[in-house]
Order: sequence, then structure tokens, then C-alpha cells
Amino acid sequence: IPNRAGVRLRTGKTNILSLVLNPEDDGSGFFTNMIFGISDALAGTRYHLVVTPYSLEDPMEPIRFIAETNSADGVIISRVSPDDPRVRYLSDAKIPFITHGRSNMGINHCFYDFDNHAYIGQALRLLKARGRRNIALFGPPPGLSYAEHTLAGFEDGLRDTGLKGRVVANVHSDSSAGHLQMAAQELANSMHRPDGIICSSAREAIAVASGLRAGGMEMGKDYDLVAKPVSELAKLALPHLIGVEEDHRAAGRELARMLLARLDGADIASLQVVTAPAQV
Repeated sequence: IPNRAGVRLRTGKTNILSLVLNPEDDGSGFFTNMIFGISDALAGTRYHLVVTPYSLEDPMEPIRFIAETNSADGVIISRVSPDDPRVRYLSDAKIPFITHGRSNMGINHCFYDFDNHAYIGQALRLLKARGRRNIALFGPPPGLSYAEHTLAGFEDGLRDTGLKGRVVANVHSDSSAGHLQMAAQELANSMHRPDGIICSSAREAIAVASGLRAGGMEMGKDYDLVAKPVSELAKLALPHLIGVEEDHRAAGRELARMLLARLDGADIASLQVVTAPAQV
């Protein structure tokens, strides 16, 4: 086994990829599945994975550390915003990187993303097929790229399906379970309560369903709920849940595979992928 310090002195390479990730899990298994997927792709290669946690207060801190210490050959980041300072920094520093999600800042970079616009359109069609007409969306945290894609998909999907809908304000998938429950219960007790719900995470769906139940609404009877991804916990807690798959382990494998290709000189334009949702 080559000595890592010796390899770095001889070649300038670390043989390390750094996954910069907030370790808080939303109940979907995102954190662990992403790590497992990346590890799958790195098996048999010379590269090792180092997980670099960060806080939402300063997402730039680990990026600066990696760049200033030359502690990784490539970087994987998630929770991308349309104008993401990490993307600009890594691009200016000429550090190979890939994002889980897309930016919108005129910088050409590698990315692997899930099509949240298509997910919302599919969710609306599934609800319409079940006779639902008044839809409420519990969306992602504001400011992130996938939140913009989700809201655009909701607006376009409502127009295409002819359904009525609203975005539930003041809560999102990063909100506490208690706040999500309270917002859902208030929705159930309102004069124009919805008969269809769309959620952006399994954790969000469980909390929302709990609040609707407290407000006297029964899933599968008074309303239907679509969420992604479908975790085992969500299936047990919500047997009537309409699930759409988003495979975080597959995402991890592809992120690692594409970053390795970039390190080997592949063109950035060939390393930009958006995956479509699939019902489960």
C-alpha cells in the first residue's frame, strides 16, 4: 500500500476525494446512502473518501480549508444555490469538483441532479388521476436551486393539469417536525383544506401527515400524499403514501464516477446529468 504522504510529496496528489456535506439527516437516509454510493464507486481505485462536515452558518469554511491545505484532489458538494460562492471559489481555484444539484451563475461545471421540476409535474398528474383537485405543496428550503426548480414545476404543473394549488408558507423540509405538524393541522382546519399534498422529503411527509391526522384528515380517504424519496421508515409510517424514487446511493456512485472522469481529463460538458423521477 503506497504511503499517502510519500505519494503526495512525489506527485502532488493526495488520492483523496472530499465529500462536503451537512451531517444532519432528513430521515431519507441521504447522508449514509450518499457515502455508501461514493464508496461503491471508489472501490478498487486508488482514491479514498474523506467526509468533511460543515455547518449551515458558514458553508465556505471547509472549502477554504481544502483549498488552502491541498487536502483533496477533488471535491463533491451538495445543497447548491443558484449563485453559490463555493462553485465560484472552486472554479477560480481550479480544483476539480462536482455538485449534487445545479447552479445558475454562468460557470460551466460538473453536476449530477434530480429533476425536481419533473417530479412535481409527475406528482400533480398522480394526484389528478386519483380525483384530487386542490393541492398543497410543502416545499424545500428557500434559496436552494432545487427549491427554484420545485416551485417552477408546481406553477407549470398546475397550469398543465388545470388543478388548483398553493405553496404552504413559513415551513419547508428543513423546518422542525413540530412546525410542520402545526402548519399541516392549521391547513386541515382551514375553510379550503386541500385534498392532495406534495412533500419534498420523507421526513417532511411524516410530520405533515401527523398534523393532518390531528386535524381530522385521513390519508387515502380525505387526501392523498406524494413524497420522495420513499424510505423504509416512510413506508411503515405511511402505508398509503404515493412514493416517487430518488436514489441517493446511485447519485453518490455517479457523483464519484463523474469526478474521477474529470480528474482523468474528461470534458465538463460530458459530466452534466439530470435524472428523471420514477414512481415506486
